[in-house]
Amino acid sequence: MTKELSKKVIAIKPSGIRKFFDLVSEMQDVISLGVGEPDFDTPWHIRDEGIYALEKGRTFYTSNSGLKALRQEISNYIKRTQNILYNPDNEIIVTVGGSEAIDIGIRALVNDGDEVIIPQPSYVSYEPCALLANAKPVIINLKAENEFRLTSDELLNAITEKTKILILPFPNNPTGSIMDKDDLEKIAKVIIEKDIYVMSDEIYSELSYKDKHVSIASLPQMKERTILINGFSKAYAMTGWRLGYACAPKEIIKQMTKIHQYAIMCAPTTSQYAAVEALKNGDNDVAMMRQSYNQRRRFLLNVFKEMNLPCFEPFGAFYVFPCIKEFGMTSEEFATRLLQEEKVAAIPGNAFGDSGEGYLRISYAYSLDNLKKAMERLGRFVKKLREEKSK
Repeated sequence: MTKELSKKVIAIKPSGIRKFFDLVSEMQDVISLGVGEPDFDTPWHIRDEGIYALEKGRTFYTSNSGLKALRQEISNYIKRTQNILYNPDNEIIVTVGGSEAIDIGIRALVNDGDEVIIPQPSYVSYEPCALLANAKPVIINLKAENEFRLTSDELLNAITEKTKILILPFPNNPTGSIMDKDDLEKIAKVIIEKDIYVMSDEIYSELSYKDKHVSIASLPQMKERTILINGFSKAYAMTGWRLGYACAPKEIIKQMTKIHQYAIMCAPTTSQYAAVEALKNGDNDVAMMRQSYNQRRRFLLNVFKEMNLPCFEPFGAFYVFPCIKEFGMTSEEFATRLLQEEKVAAIPGNAFGDSGEGYLRISYAYSLDNLKKAMERLGRFVKKLREEKSK
């Protein structure tokens, strides 16, 4: 049968994350630190708004681009957090999660053979989305010595005449790295000079622990060449509500909406009503969750220091990316043994690109109690490996 299937799809590798969690699903008593999903329930006032929408029978399609009230609140949110004004009528589209926004944004921009620059380690869907759009992914392997930030020199060296889009995945999954305003200004200068677009995936923008997040779209001359991606999954603990959005120039949003209307029609109506409430009255919830994540982040960094396990300090998202190169095994081997011998699940760094080899992604979107138990097991495992190595 395979000869009748799409060669392009067959050639795409399955997600390294899902492959690993097939093992987890077959085991009992595993402490999982692998899923990038908040352990908080969606705040009650947001859930209540979703329930109310159902009680009122608001189960109809919305417009393709989303509820006008939600697009207006997204516009208000971006204005008050980033001082960027997007017209809710034609510069914003509501999508089924940020992942759909990434997919249709790439497809709306690229022609066959265009190049999409993807810094890695990064979220696993960028490269497949580029391939499915008949674009050529161009990978920039980010460096640990730069705390996995993208430099202007790295970007310049990757740009060719065929370059169309730079994916800018910060705050970063899996590393937790961020790009501050000075970093972004250097990147923006290259983007403007080379006349390319940027897709800025800011799904973790509210989870920044050092300084307030800065969007590259807020810099001079950048709004008109940026697709800003965000959503509700991470900041508002709304992963299962499947709701994201994109903000971009109206010419781009028009083409994204065209793909969206044929493939999706509209994002879930109940989720959209709940999201209006999240944006209007959810700031305190976000602040509470961010404070809790920051406490867990500091705990893990202190534990790694005690273990003498190298890990640069991440200032965004809810992941740490410790280095395991000293043990002389691949990330997958390390993660597999950790799972089998200590029943702790984490994700091999190479699931996020070749430059993630030698690292482990650990999510701290879990309770401190679970993190403490997992770190006791990890510490025991690391001690055992060092003893094996010294023999």
